[in-house]
Amino acid sequence: MTLQRLVLWRHGETGHNATGRIQGHLDALLTDTGVEQARAAAPVVARFEPDVVLSSDLRRAMDTAAEFTKVTGSAVRIDKRLRETHVGEWQGLAHAEVEQDWPGALAQWRRDPEWAPPGGESRIEVAARAAEVVAELDAAHDGTALLCAHGGLILGLTGSLVGLPIACWPSLGGLFNCHWAVLARRPESLDWRLVAYNAGVTG
Repeated sequence: MTLQRLVLWRHGETGHNATGRIQGHLDALLTDTGVEQARAAAPVVARFEPDVVLSSDLRRAMDTAAEFTKVTGSAVRIDKRLRETHVGEWQGLAHAEVEQDWPGALAQWRRDPEWAPPGGESRIEVAARAAEVVAELDAAHDGTALLCAHGGLILGLTGSLVGLPIACWPSLGGLFNCHWAVLARRPESLDWRLVAYNAGVTG
């Protein structure tokens, strides 16, 4: 079996998102806005009719995925490999605080997927653990999989699956809260192609 389509859905807004703080593995909760974003997006994401739904074990992703379950009744499997990048000593800090203590490091992190924050993971490492999940789904399903996860993970996984040179991964840019990426298999091969990126509900 091989998956034919992969939908990568970022969680709704959290308090850390709203205040410009870096979350990593911190278990931040959705804001009221984040809950509303998830409620608005869930019926649209449901149109992909996924055969299997997985979520990161962090609350912001699980609570976003729960809105999908309310719409569809679909069960959601939890997989901690879908967690956001562990950002080590930066977790919970504002961008300005990181810049003050590690001048230039934020910019380096954003442009170099092989660079890791102090005590944290690189984008390469995050993409590798997420790719393990996709490989396991490939072995068991032949339709559409929905993964509810995090912006950094989705960026790295997308770049990895479509075969972008590592140095080009940052060119994808970040996803807005509750937006998604869609990848589909090319008919003539098992290669993934990017169908949509940073798609979301408008209005």
